[in-house]
Amino acid sequence: MTETDLAQRVLELVGAGIEAEVAVERHALSLTRFANSYIHQNVADETTSVRLRLHADGRTAATTTTVLDGLDEMVRRTVEAMRLAPADPTWPGLAPPAPLAFNGNVDEETAAASPDERAGRVRAFVQQAEGLDTAGYCRTSSTRVVYANSAGQHLAAARTSAAMDGIARTATSDGLGRLAAVRIADIDGAVLGARAAAKARAGADPVELPPGRYEVVLEPAAVADVLQMLAMYGFNAKMVLDRQSFLKLGEAQFDPSVTMVEDSALPDATAIPFDAEGTPRRRVVLVDRGVSSAVVHDRRTAARAGEGAESTGHALAGGASFGAIPTSLRLLPTDGGASVEVDGPAADSSVAALVAGVERGLLVTDNHYTRVLDPRTLVVTGLTRNGVWLIEDGVITTPVRNFRFTQSYAQALGPGAVLGIGARAVEQPGPWAESGFVAPAVRLASWNYTGGASG
Repeated sequence: MTETDLAQRVLELVGAGIEAEVAVERHALSLTRFANSYIHQNVADETTSVRLRLHADGRTAATTTTVLDGLDEMVRRTVEAMRLAPADPTWPGLAPPAPLAFNGNVDEETAAASPDERAGRVRAFVQQAEGLDTAGYCRTSSTRVVYANSAGQHLAAARTSAAMDGIARTATSDGLGRLAAVRIADIDGAVLGARAAAKARAGADPVELPPGRYEVVLEPAAVADVLQMLAMYGFNAKMVLDRQSFLKLGEAQFDPSVTMVEDSALPDATAIPFDAEGTPRRRVVLVDRGVSSAVVHDRRTAARAGEGAESTGHALAGGASFGAIPTSLRLLPTDGGASVEVDGPAADSSVAALVAGVERGLLVTDNHYTRVLDPRTLVVTGLTRNGVWLIEDGVITTPVRNFRFTQSYAQALGPGAVLGIGARAVEQPGPWAESGFVAPAVRLASWNYTGGASG
């Protein structure tokens, strides 16, 4: 039975008099893990899940199952749960019929990728490390989703994704190589392995620097963490309506060099182009040359926001209590020539160009274990990871021990605080449905490091 047949079958079982929506997702994930420079696990999983949400008499209930021969029982139990559920006064109604302009980015080679193809990339990563211990993974996935509701909306789309995330290690340092893409052909294990090894060797025997405020160059992995926090706590309409976000629409809260866009229809986007409520995702310019210009909505927040507000297609399954979140957020890079690999710990020539302008500061590979302390100011605490270096007079000079930091991410990108944005943006593996954030490196005037990572 196809995904479309399953969706229609569930709607028929619900019957008349109940608002119903159903999403059928077939997801295939293949993962090759390696540690101590050897592949130790290769797994593949294909799952079909059915998510049902019902509303009647002012009450709502939702259920998800992977047991496809028990759909009658699923519907019956969901109806019973709905009758007993508390009142749902913010129910916004079902998404009306609306067409998709784009059906998702799919690469058949990635969908059919074999263990040998992933293992080949792992082999290249390990070989480029030239004797250093390595660990990480290479994964491929494909997803097809069909959505249907009793209001007449029916959508179908698919996506593929590939990613590699690995480290090379000396006795005193780690180096990182990480990338995500629509196509497995765009994942080069040799390039990522060479980058990780160069970082690990350049980071050996780090020194400790005192805490304080440093000018920084954040590489794409660290910038992706900044974008994730902005997506969850900044551009989320519910957080804004609840006055839990720093965002003030129409104000110049960011540096004029900053433009952020949410767009799942770009050729490198790895998101399904409609949301959990069956609304096609829209392109949204969230920050326009420094000005906070928009947030993303689901149907509940759009109804709450009032006249003129509409869902932008960013509802998450089960996310009504948290709100809508951008899943294809990107910080636009500056115009520049093609980026190439360079010697040393800088990821590429785009990063090296930012480093060249720093009189004294830090090159930071990654932010790790980050947690929000105050969403209203977006103050975040976390650790550096996988390589930090001192920059002196535009030259990377000394490896530095990891820091703890406490920093307002919004303030770090504020007016006058962004000293440069790299010319190359790359996707990093993300937390939601394997879609990721597209980030260039950035040079920032100040980042607050509060102490050593082990302190």
